[in-house]
Amino acid sequence: MQICLHGFVAGKVQGVGFRRHVQDQADRLALNGWVRNLPDGRVEVLVEGETAAVRELEAWLAQGLQAAQVDELALASQPLQGISGFVVRR
Repeated sequence: MQICLHGFVAGKVQGVGFRRHVQDQADRLALNGWVRNLPDGRVEVLVEGETAAVRELEAWLAQGLQAAQVDELALASQPLQGISGFVVRR
């Protein structure tokens, strides 16, 4: 079964390669969607794919990479978007 999650990651998540690492994880898990920085310092993400893979990325987002500090992760279910591939939006 496929699911879609959309939400925000807050903390020290800009200027540390966070978006690129999200894209790497999404590609590894064969997920679709996008990630982008927001002017308020948060990162916005939309991800869809197989439930287990999406949940694995969700767990990764909660922890982030070593250079980052995730203070808050807020994701909510969304209807599937039918996106193909995973991109970093600017």
